[in-house]
Amino acid sequence: MTSTAFTIRTARQLGPLMRAFRKQAGLSQAQLAERLGISRQAITALERAPESATFERLMRVWAELGLAVSLQPDLRVASPPALEW
Repeated sequence: MTSTAFTIRTARQLGPLMRAFRKQAGLSQAQLAERLGISRQAITALERAPESATFERLMRVWAELGLAVSLQPDLRVASPPALEW
């Protein structure tokens, strides 16, 4: 199976992409909501304004849709900052 990576730089880009993945999975908002134990209105809100959601809730939705999150340096930035843990 070929996977396509999508670069997200703003929260505004996330909603339509989540909606597309939900539809690709053949799920209605109500079906996804039922699987997550939340209301359909909560899914509508997530797709319209994902910046209002907690990261934990977004992770639950992505997991249900079979998505993984991957972080990588932005190649447009001349010198990414060093990571310190």
